[in-house]
Amino acid sequence: MKIFPERTEPAAVLDKGGRIIEKSSGFLRGLYNLFPICILLLMVGGCLYREDVGIAVPEGKVVFDRIAVVPFQQIVPEESRSGAVRCPLCGLMVDATRSSGSPEALVEDLFLKQVDKSKRKFGLIAGERVAAVFRRVSAISLKIPLRQVLRNVGSELEAEGVVSGYVYRFRERKGVSYAVEQPASVAFEIHLLKVSDGALVWRGYFDRTQSSLMEDLLKAPSFYRGGGRWVTAEQLAEEGLEEVMKTFPGMQ
Repeated sequence: MKIFPERTEPAAVLDKGGRIIEKSSGFLRGLYNLFPICILLLMVGGCLYREDVGIAVPEGKVVFDRIAVVPFQQIVPEESRSGAVRCPLCGLMVDATRSSGSPEALVEDLFLKQVDKSKRKFGLIAGERVAAVFRRVSAISLKIPLRQVLRNVGSELEAEGVVSGYVYRFRERKGVSYAVEQPASVAFEIHLLKVSDGALVWRGYFDRTQSSLMEDLLKAPSFYRGGGRWVTAEQLAEEGLEEVMKTFPGMQ
């Protein structure tokens, strides 16, 4: 942390003609009154989010009535615990971290809950039925590009669109809601593919690490949005789904 020397403001200044111009004492009193508030904000154990990339990048306006949701997957580095990985569908490079448990299943469940909240009732096909078809088609199509595999799965299930999701990072906080050693960090990506031609008609991308208000005062609005607390990875993922799904075709 850089420490700057204390500055003392003069009680008055001179204009170009050498005349004394009194500084507004009311203005100074206002600054003095604000100073304790700024210090309080810095001392608060509140939190905000560091947003590293854009969220919810739509690639089309196609709306499907029948959508298959293939099992979400966790994409992690092969040899190390963390590092850059590539999206298997669009090629995006993302900083990933290996996570314990099954965060991909949790993010998929949060996605389905968000779709269920929509006023538009989609015909969703998900669960073991889709998982079984995806496993079988993948097993017999080892040399076929993933995009074609998803198209084949959608065709067999008579779906117009196929959703695939990838979880790159699901790092849990170390600590409690009011104090942490390490904040939660979540990164995931969701694609909607058109079965008829394989076009990617929508992409929702979320990559965020929670950070303290002290680290970035410019993002104070996020402090209030987070309730001034350190959230869990699941809570961060849920907030991320709420944001990216605002642009999902048919959710508006």
